[in-house]
Amino acid sequence: MQVLCRNTNGNAEVHCCVCGQGFVLFWERESRTERAEALSDIQETLRRHHRTAQGLEAHPLGGFLVPEWNGPIAFSGAAMLGSAPVWDL
Repeated sequence: MQVLCRNTNGNAEVHCCVCGQGFVLFWERESRTERAEALSDIQETLRRHHRTAQGLEAHPLGGFLVPEWNGPIAFSGAAMLGSAPVWDL
């Protein structure tokens, strides 16, 4: 399962436990069990971002995928199936 995480200053679905930055999530699948499992992966990824930078700048501005993927974000399963706004990718 893939999750697209986008920075937000509005209504966030998850916050970084290090700096408090909020993120909106676009899910490739919507099973409750899969979401619960993915949330721990998302938090681990958010903590990992802070290994190389401090504060809000630790997180990619254009969003990121969990798990990581080297292709364009707009073509990820999470972006397409999660109904991420195309103009924002």
